[in-house]
Amino acid sequence: MGKGKKPGLDRRDFLKIGGSVTAGVLAGAALPASSLAAPPLPSNPATPAAMPTRNLGKTGYRVGLFSLGGQAAIEEPNNEAAAVAIVERALDLGVNYIDTAAMYGRGLSQRYIGQVMKRRRRETFLATKTHDRSRDGSLRLLDESLKLLQTGHVDLWQLHHLTTMNDVEQCFAKGGAIEALQQAREQKLVRFLGITGHTDPEVLMEAIRRFPFDNILMAVNAADRHHLSFAEKLLPMAVEREMGIVGMKIPARGRLLAAPAGTSRYKFREGEKPGALVMRDALYYVLSLPVSTVIIGCDTVPQLEENVRLAREFTPLSQTQMTALAEKTQPLARQALFFRRWA
Repeated sequence: MGKGKKPGLDRRDFLKIGGSVTAGVLAGAALPASSLAAPPLPSNPATPAAMPTRNLGKTGYRVGLFSLGGQAAIEEPNNEAAAVAIVERALDLGVNYIDTAAMYGRGLSQRYIGQVMKRRRRETFLATKTHDRSRDGSLRLLDESLKLLQTGHVDLWQLHHLTTMNDVEQCFAKGGAIEALQQAREQKLVRFLGITGHTDPEVLMEAIRRFPFDNILMAVNAADRHHLSFAEKLLPMAVEREMGIVGMKIPARGRLLAAPAGTSRYKFREGEKPGALVMRDALYYVLSLPVSTVIIGCDTVPQLEENVRLAREFTPLSQTQMTALAEKTQPLARQALFFRRWA
């Protein structure tokens, strides 16, 4: 970037050159180095006293055990005041990782988070995603994400919701989304690259074999072992490669919880059973696995505060305790793993 240029021009220049990048990127072809200096990693001064931290893989970042997901109240229409209050309070409480996506609330999640990022960007590691499988479509989504989030860069940009092997093929084909990820990193508009998925561990394992992603966001909860387990093979693979590992679907959007009314807005459908766990057990089960952090969307500030308190008080479960919790979830496996492939 030349002298005098403003950060906003980087995004436009970035998109202009997007069409000239080919699959040569995948072979390691060098792109022109950007003169945009990478900012330092974020730092929330409240985190060390708020909760234990772990390494986010090889990124050099220490992340709190509890991180904020960009769904629930943060993606609802006409909910800016409540959403902004949750994000503000999360940073006050020491949360130092926030995850969102271009598709959450059709951009509302990023817009609400951006209202806080314009003032407090340096306090949190910021992750977003592209659900487009093409290079050009992903570049357009990134440009929109940066504008909505009111920032010149994100710390982690991820391929969102890889579901089938066809998704992997599309992302890695000529003109696929992986080219956008690499180009964005070269241009220092994103710091690290990742993948996310809920459905089939083999799909994510294939993507990891093809590219050295920095981070993986995976759906794993206390019912995981009962169907297409992510913890059985995918999690060890990510650990071996020293990836940042972020757990999601911890309470299965409330389907695992047998908690007092008001702690989850999930309404059980006909044929479903009440949950079997309290939030403490659901959270501690996943935190006892070799994950870096977990993301959970929150409906209210009190719910957020309770999750942070639980993270602060965390002690690992024994294998006996984890087995007992998994056994409790067995009758609930299908509803607790609603995001997995069942056919």
